[in-house]
Amino acid sequence: MIKTLCPRDYNEAIYVGHFFRTGTPVVMDLTKLADSEAKQFVDFAAGLVFGRGGNMDRLSPKVFLLMPRGMAERSSTAHEAR
Repeated sequence: MIKTLCPRDYNEAIYVGHFFRTGTPVVMDLTKLADSEAKQFVDFAAGLVFGRGGNMDRLSPKVFLLMPRGMAERSSTAHEAR
């Protein structure tokens, strides 16, 4: 299961952290946020992913996929097998 979140303000960063820490991949859709607020989310997510040993990929200019540790490795292994 992948959780897609479309936050309306920075107060919703807690949900990104919650799902990521429980091992759920998160798609963070920041298209409804101003650039300055979207940057705060990207900074938060980068720290979260780095601290927890996961992976973050940009899917489009304001949409990001956060993969918890272990899932990122499985995803790259599957990609290499193709």
